[in-house]
Amino acid sequence: HQHEKGLSRCSPFSDDSLRRPSTRIFLDVRVKIAVLSRNFSASAGGAERYALALVEGLAARHEVHVFSQFRDHEDPRVNYRAVPRFLVRPRWINQFFFAAYTWWATRRGFDVVHSHENTWHGSIQTVHVLPVWFNYFSGGRDPGRAAFLPKAVRTFLRWVQVCTSPRLLTYLGLEHLRFRPQSGRVLVCVSQTLRQVMAKTFPAGEGSLRVIAPGLSAVAGRCSPRERTDARTKLELPTEGNCLLFVGKQFRKKGLPAVLEAMQDLADNICLLAIVADELVGEALELVHRHQLGARVRVLGALSTMELAYRAADCLVHPTLEDTYAMVVLEAMSHGVPVIVSAAEFCGISAELNDGENALILNDPRSPSELRLAIDRVFDDVALGDSLSARGIDFAREREWSGVVVSYEDVFRESVAAR
Repeated sequence: HQHEKGLSRCSPFSDDSLRRPSTRIFLDVRVKIAVLSRNFSASAGGAERYALALVEGLAARHEVHVFSQFRDHEDPRVNYRAVPRFLVRPRWINQFFFAAYTWWATRRGFDVVHSHENTWHGSIQTVHVLPVWFNYFSGGRDPGRAAFLPKAVRTFLRWVQVCTSPRLLTYLGLEHLRFRPQSGRVLVCVSQTLRQVMAKTFPAGEGSLRVIAPGLSAVAGRCSPRERTDARTKLELPTEGNCLLFVGKQFRKKGLPAVLEAMQDLADNICLLAIVADELVGEALELVHRHQLGARVRVLGALSTMELAYRAADCLVHPTLEDTYAMVVLEAMSHGVPVIVSAAEFCGISAELNDGENALILNDPRSPSELRLAIDRVFDDVALGDSLSARGIDFAREREWSGVVVSYEDVFRESVAAR
């Protein structure tokens, strides 16, 4: 009876059976989980969709409480806890407030606290982005005009920048507390590429690192020609010719400039649908008009569902400069859309892909000519396009959320046992 009501008062984790490695206790016992995600929305981005889909999977067997400041998700199995948002900007103040508020709200009564945010608390920390410390001190992000300076001087200038910036001090401080070794704390990376970065940047916590990549709730497969035409009509795209799809909230970092450069040398019957952050639509349109591509490029803000976009597309172009995984690539493959994506050093999912088999991989995503050649290959070689589509679907079918949920239950059990 107590197990059915949750474990906040009587926990079975003290049971001797937990010491037997083969015991799958989380598959049989309902646990109380707090999930921390500031923006709990499917349209917010890949990290947010990861958190949302995982919650849906966990809620089938466990008591899940989501702490967020914004959400557009409803599930009767989930308990939603609203976190106040007094300041949207500066973001670093809101980040610290969210961390402090959720620490107070979850300090007792939960078996597992699972954070997708930069917080100092939470036994399970899922890491979606490159650490700030890596970007500033380990990843060599030095401005070009300072490249001629000795490394020691560049590092000193970085420290001056950090010490005079409350924003950077807050982010780095939270990050230090989040990734420090602690009994029962597990750091989950969304790709093997990110795990390597974390191990290099925070070697003391390497033993607590795990990799659990995103999954899919369902594999839609290729749509019919009629469905494709209907989707293009609803999105106000040309119904004839080929359609490229670009998805990236931060469109410059995701490679839109290279896509537009490549578009200038592509056939006139090739159009582009670009989906960017709502607040950056105007800036993206300016870039489109600067390339004189207004008649062939449609720019939209975040969509409530990506189904129409995937149905309308003949190819996904993702020449990203920085993506720890790139769920958009996996989702496009599940719809049978051939993908062109940056190499593994830029995009985590590419470490799992094979060039020419289930995707076309760009060695240099900043090269418009390399991107243009890849697009021409997809559209000119029908057999290649069909093969990429079919093998992409096969790749997606091997990655379902049900397996991801089981992997997390294993991590939860490991964490509780250590604590």
